[in-house]
Amino acid sequence: MTCWYEGPLAAFDTETTGVDVETDRIVSAALVVQDAPGTRPRVTRWLVNPGVPVPAEAARVHGLTEEHLQRNGRWPAPVMYEVAQALAEQAGVGRPLVVMNAPFDLTLLDRELRRHRASSLSRWLERTPLLVLDPRVLDKHLDRYRKGRRTLTDLCAHYGVPLEEAHDAAADAVAALEVTRAVGRRFAARLERLSPGELHTLQAVWHAAQARGLQAWFARSGTEEVVDPAWPLRPDLPAAA
Repeated sequence: MTCWYEGPLAAFDTETTGVDVETDRIVSAALVVQDAPGTRPRVTRWLVNPGVPVPAEAARVHGLTEEHLQRNGRWPAPVMYEVAQALAEQAGVGRPLVVMNAPFDLTLLDRELRRHRASSLSRWLERTPLLVLDPRVLDKHLDRYRKGRRTLTDLCAHYGVPLEEAHDAAADAVAALEVTRAVGRRFAARLERLSPGELHTLQAVWHAAQARGLQAWFARSGTEEVVDPAWPLRPDLPAAA
């Protein structure tokens, strides 16, 4: 039987106006579907005019200026519908979805659905939930004592995965997918007998433990930042913009 990391996978990524999932907006998104390792992935891209200013700092990261998005982007409401539908289709066929730092991208999508569609990501996934694979959570649990950062760029360097056009949603999704396959192969002895569903459940536990550890480190260093232990989707906040 083919191990999950040698089978069909999908990957999702977004580029945004900032890093606050409650107030920032999606400016681009991509879904990548690959039927098997080494095969050409199918890529769906969305470009969004968020209807709010795009900070210069964010534009410098992903290269999507406010002017470009106003000229070429679509309005958020239909895009969020299409993105949610596409993810629900992946869930429906049981294809695992790779999302690097899943609580960020999936929570931001959920808030955009609430903002523009009076809906939620959970509502789209009522019948069949997503099976999420988060390379950041997997790597941090399986190689927990390795020092250094664990951004997508760092993970690509560590696992020997090419990353071209970083901070392009499609390029980042492809890279995250390949990193996840590489993690599976490197730690095959610990992962090959686990199904994507079992891994999804375990990652929620692993992420919570990682969050507690980071929160304790912040407390010792005098940092007031709060780390949310929820994974892969943060809970609703009544004050969401």
